[in-house]
Amino acid sequence: WPLFLLEMTEVFCFPSFLTDTACKNRPLDLVFIIDSSRSVRPEEFEKVKIFLSKMIDTLDVGERTTRVAVMNYASTVKVEFPLRTYFDKASMKEAISHIEPLSAGTMTGLAIQTAVDEVFTEEMGTRPATFNIPKVVIVVTDGRPQDQVQDVAASARTAGIEIYAVGVDRADMQSLRIMASEPLDEHVFYVETYGVIEKLTSKFRETFCAANVCALGIHDCEQVCVSNDRSYLCDCYEGYTLNPDKRTCSAVDMCAPGRHECDQICVSNNGSYVCDCYEGYTLNPDKKTCSAMDMCAPGRHECAQVCLSNDGSYSCDCYEGYTLNPDKKTCSALEDGGKRSFPVLVSCGQQKHRCSWYLRMYI
Repeated sequence: WPLFLLEMTEVFCFPSFLTDTACKNRPLDLVFIIDSSRSVRPEEFEKVKIFLSKMIDTLDVGERTTRVAVMNYASTVKVEFPLRTYFDKASMKEAISHIEPLSAGTMTGLAIQTAVDEVFTEEMGTRPATFNIPKVVIVVTDGRPQDQVQDVAASARTAGIEIYAVGVDRADMQSLRIMASEPLDEHVFYVETYGVIEKLTSKFRETFCAANVCALGIHDCEQVCVSNDRSYLCDCYEGYTLNPDKRTCSAVDMCAPGRHECDQICVSNNGSYVCDCYEGYTLNPDKKTCSAMDMCAPGRHECAQVCLSNDGSYSCDCYEGYTLNPDKKTCSALEDGGKRSFPVLVSCGQQKHRCSWYLRMYI
């Protein structure tokens, strides 16, 4: 029978790349189910709580990473805290420190069924199935179940829950094998005493840990490396697109039609863009649209006398009695004031009127 046996003298040695900075466990919805029946002495139960705390220290805990719940069972079952309650290690460890044993019997099947019915639900913090977050149970017990386990565990596994069984001291090995997921040599563990249960944290860390090649720098991505379980994918910064080689990146022409929101002028800027305006316009605070400037405001034009605004531009004119010079800016006075009156006969409807029409004459 497959069995993982720990003895007091055993020391775990793992590759140097499995370090805190280079190793992050994949996101999990993880539920600990701990036996606190009468056979577990108070000092032994404290050892279990230390084991849980050390396990939490090895996990990448967070709302978007690994969520943790703890259940306590004997002849009854108590959900100490569900997956939705704590998203930081300190709060979890504080809550674990206050867990009290329940005593009495060992209803392991009831505990697993409660996990399925009451803990692995979206209301209690389990991520939706579309997220593809593994659902994992770790059962820690030192006795023989006093209820039916085989069918309950099989149903849980069918529902997609991966079960690890940890037996201590007097634990019934056959029961551990019945409840655990396949392959059994990776899901069934045994320790002779609660005094060495902490050693299992290293084994579980290895099991749940994915070597982060991105953190180690052993990848060939030009810009962004994204960890993907024990592998990686390449990505690009905003404004860049991944080339067909899936490693290098090319700047996207952000000023191509349909890619920008500029009102008048789009200026490419290293994979991004900024907006600008035509001469005579100014960029609005939204950094996208433009407004015509008052080109006739003081200091903005070169007209000697009269400035006429014209949709972001301007033209010059002169006062009465002056004429605009060829430079289109300055004015010169007319010799006689430039104004003469001529009577003109014009038709207004059915009648004719003699009107005075003032013409500006240039002499």
